[in-house]
Amino acid sequence: MVTVLAVIGGSLWLSGAGAQEGDSRFEAQPTAEFHFARLYYTNSSSSRRGRGRGRGGAWQTDYPDAEYHLVDGIRRLTRVDAQVVDYYGDGGRIITLDDARVFDYPWLYAVEVGQWYLSDPEAALLRDYLDRGGFLMVDDFWGEYEWSVFVESMLRVFPDRPIIELAEDHPLLHVLYDLDQRTQIPGRGGQRPGTVPHWRGIFDDDDRLMVAINFNMDMGDAWEHADDPWYPEPMTALAYRFAVNYLIYSMTH
Repeated sequence: MVTVLAVIGGSLWLSGAGAQEGDSRFEAQPTAEFHFARLYYTNSSSSRRGRGRGRGGAWQTDYPDAEYHLVDGIRRLTRVDAQVVDYYGDGGRIITLDDARVFDYPWLYAVEVGQWYLSDPEAALLRDYLDRGGFLMVDDFWGEYEWSVFVESMLRVFPDRPIIELAEDHPLLHVLYDLDQRTQIPGRGGQRPGTVPHWRGIFDDDDRLMVAINFNMDMGDAWEHADDPWYPEPMTALAYRFAVNYLIYSMTH
């Protein structure tokens, strides 16, 4: 199937579940120590977006601006060999849970997981990835209904592992930057009334954090709008620090 790309409102949209054929973002092998690897998933029929993987798929929210700006920050703030991502997303990776390519990337990001749906085979592969040392960061979902959609699929991944609030002394919050103030990082629309930020996680038998859960916050927007003067710079700076901590934790644990 031929890759179809359309530019809509300044964002790059991928159309169709088979859009990956011939697209290096879906097919290329690792060329650096770190790639921004984004999870590609189907929308839940229970979500506000309904089902869909290509145009309109919640998985591509903030794409590719979040990749472009975050990787630039990682290259400036750390000595990690991070692959440059251009403004069209080239250099980043898009990961589907239908083959073993996921195992090439130790850090995986999933956005708007209050919209996602994982089938049983996808959940099984994600569980294998996490059990074998992979790290998943989830972000940008709000309120109890979106939490329930997230948990519905996460229970297919780990029906036997609880979701736990991270204590303020957890290494994730201190591996490089000390981030124990629990400041809510807003989306482009600002903080949502009545929401309280939570940093939660799922751990393996050795107490290694496998899934970092950012609930009621939007780090992806903070990365995406890093060069927009109307987005508050302190929030972008904080979101960069969180990302660096997540990355270093995932590469050292």
